[in-house]
Amino acid sequence: MVVQVRGLLKRYGTVVAVGNVSFEVYEGEIFGILGPNGAGKTTTIEILEGLRRPDEGEVRVLGFDPRKGATDLRERMGVQLQRTAVFRKLTVFEVLEFFRRLFKKRIATTDLIKTFGLLPKKNTYIRNLSGGEHQRLSVALAFVNDPELLFLDEPSTGMDPQARREMWDILQQARHRGKTILLTTHSMEEAERLCDRVAIFDQGRLIALDSPASLVRSFDASKRIEFKVQGEIDVSAFLHIEGVMAGENKNGLMILQASTPEAVLPKVFELAGARKVNIDALRIVNPTLEDVFLKLTGKQLGNENSR
Repeated sequence: MVVQVRGLLKRYGTVVAVGNVSFEVYEGEIFGILGPNGAGKTTTIEILEGLRRPDEGEVRVLGFDPRKGATDLRERMGVQLQRTAVFRKLTVFEVLEFFRRLFKKRIATTDLIKTFGLLPKKNTYIRNLSGGEHQRLSVALAFVNDPELLFLDEPSTGMDPQARREMWDILQQARHRGKTILLTTHSMEEAERLCDRVAIFDQGRLIALDSPASLVRSFDASKRIEFKVQGEIDVSAFLHIEGVMAGENKNGLMILQASTPEAVLPKVFELAGARKVNIDALRIVNPTLEDVFLKLTGKQLGNENSR
């Protein structure tokens, strides 16, 4: 077991940021923490990193109490924070070289620069990097000591789609080399693509924990039938079809929830024919982790910083 959390509690005054949370992270997995703003994600990960002290509960990271075994633990873990402050008047190469020299075990600076696609920016001052380039550097800094365990707080924030997918490839390759990764993310696609298991937090509580596929099967068995109609018909007409669980008209797009869309579709076409309307752009959409998240929390993930 790489990370063990038992009964974790953290208060800020009268506000309970993390309340009685327990979970484990296994060796060689990518473990994701999802939650709306203020759900307690960053507070939890900072406690695991040893940056904050819990009020109650037991935490073990690589067998250490993060607050007591700090020196030995830091040699074996890498951390990327939500905000990383580095020397703005140094170059990318100089910053990586400085940080790697803080550890006994090190990855060559040139190798890190190549891995994270920073070779064209090797001699660029930090102050001249774009947001996405700065984010890549922040994650690269977490790898300088070739850690067993990585804590990554929203690692792909601010990256363009291509850079984001390149980052995902880097993290998947790290897992294949036996690294354990605990990350927070605001991207449902990132969680579904990368994570072996996902913990969903809301209002400081852990409300669901499983693989993305298992969470979808457990909490959202329905599929969506989406289509447009040419002609006058209200979505309420489709709600009377047997097998339709719910429906809405979203700016002209009819969305029906059905557990067995193959049985519902013939009746949809039959009703449309009877009302003399045409159906266009029809598709069946499988439930996603985002559907589960909305069902459990009633909220959408934003991009603001969270406690």
